[in-house]
Amino acid sequence: MAQVAQSANGTKSEPIPGLAWKSLTGFILAYVCYGAFYVAKGGVNFTGDGEVARIVFFHVPIAVLSYITYVVAWVYAIKHLRAPSRLDLDRKSGVAMEIGFLFCILATITGSIFAGAQWNSYWNWDSRETSIVIMLLLYGAYLALRSAIEDPTKRGRLSAVYVLIAIVPATFLIWVAPRITASFHPPDVLAKPKNTSADYKAVLYPSFIGFTMLFVWMFQLRCRVLELTERRKAKRIV
Repeated sequence: MAQVAQSANGTKSEPIPGLAWKSLTGFILAYVCYGAFYVAKGGVNFTGDGEVARIVFFHVPIAVLSYITYVVAWVYAIKHLRAPSRLDLDRKSGVAMEIGFLFCILATITGSIFAGAQWNSYWNWDSRETSIVIMLLLYGAYLALRSAIEDPTKRGRLSAVYVLIAIVPATFLIWVAPRITASFHPPDVLAKPKNTSADYKAVLYPSFIGFTMLFVWMFQLRCRVLELTERRKAKRIV
C-alpha cells in the first residue's frame, strides 16, 4: 500500500509506490544476513568447520538470477520485435541485461572467494567458473552493442535479435555444460531438498525470495530513471 510522505514545510509529497513490498524486501534481506551467521549452522563437507558454506546464501541466488535476468530480457526482446514501435519494451530488455551483468559480476566474485577458501585457489577454470566467464562476455558484448548504436529503432531491433540468439549458449553454459563435464562443485547438493538441513532451508529459501524481490525493485527503479531521462532529453529537443 502506498504511503504519503510529508515534507518539513508541511506539504504532502507524492505517495511512495510499492512501499509495503519494498519494506518486506529489506526485511527479508536483513533476515538473510542475520540468518547466514546466526541461524544456519556450518555446512557439512566444507573446510573451516563448514563456515565457508555461509557464502552459499548469497552466491547461489545471485548466480541463478544472473540467468533469470537474461530470460526476462529475452521475453521483452520478443515483445519488442512483435511491436517495434514500443521502445519501452526495448528499454526494459536492456535494463534486465544491465542488472544481469551486475549479478554475473557479483556471482563471479563471491564464487571466487568461496573457491579460495574451499579449494585454496581463487580460480580453477572449473566448468561452472568457465561458464560464468563466458556469460560475462555475452552480457558485455550486448552492452557494447547497445552503446555503439545511436538510432533507437535500429538499436532495439539488433539488441533484441542478439538476446534471442545468445540465450541458446547461455542456457547451455549454465544448465547443461556443468552437468556433462567434471566439476569441483558438488552435484545436486542444493537441487534436492533432502541434501540440505532445516536450518539451511530456513535461510536459503528466503534468500532466493529476497534477492528476486530486489531484482524486481532494481528493475523498476532503473526503468523509471531511463524513462525520466528520455523525457527530459525530448523536452530539450523541443
